[in-house]
Amino acid sequence: MKSIISIHDVMPETMDRVLKLIEWLEALKVPPSTLLVVPGKDWTEAQIRQLDSLSKKGYTLAAHGWHHKTRPRRIYHRLHSFILSRDVAEHLDLSSTEILKLIQRSKAWFLEHNLPSPDLYVPPAWALGPIRKKELKEAPYQQIETTLGVIQLNSDAQTRFVALPLTGYEADTNFRAFFLSYWNRFQEFKARKSKLPLRISIHPDDLELKIAEQLKTQIEASEQFLKYSDC
Repeated sequence: MKSIISIHDVMPETMDRVLKLIEWLEALKVPPSTLLVVPGKDWTEAQIRQLDSLSKKGYTLAAHGWHHKTRPRRIYHRLHSFILSRDVAEHLDLSSTEILKLIQRSKAWFLEHNLPSPDLYVPPAWALGPIRKKELKEAPYQQIETTLGVIQLNSDAQTRFVALPLTGYEADTNFRAFFLSYWNRFQEFKARKSKLPLRISIHPDDLELKIAEQLKTQIEASEQFLKYSDC
């Protein structure tokens, strides 16, 4: 099985846990993966240098929203928050124009801090929100990840969607543990049957949560590790 590994929610307050995850993955012989960085936090210069150091070791930096925090107001957003995203899907409270401005601002942060310019953008909770096709084509990235797969953007402002299976391990309740364990098994089945890479998404606390063993098992079942750019 082929896999794409990403570590989500890389923020000043999660850096210690992210570094432990990186050590854990390296012990499992997983090559440098993709780090989803939340720019709009109170980053120190030392932490920014740490991101740069990880990038130089081969880790790919991707943009991951701006604040990674929101207060749901619309009915759909409230339902999405209750069932899936809690209070992180910041795109869902924005208009199409506001979403474009946010993802442009997110990319600009990396350039302002002399970090590698990200080619991948991942909206928090994979919730891209109500962005129109016109604004989407103006997004300054080569790829945008959603729940169902990856949107490919090219220099001709054309888009192409690549469906890819996805796992998650944020099982902090019994319900989430039950749902995600079955979801993840089904997604692995899809990956094996289609021979497409399985996107294994890891959050900072996953090793302490209820299905950490499944995370380890699915990583160990991976025979080849790819980057998003390989899609």
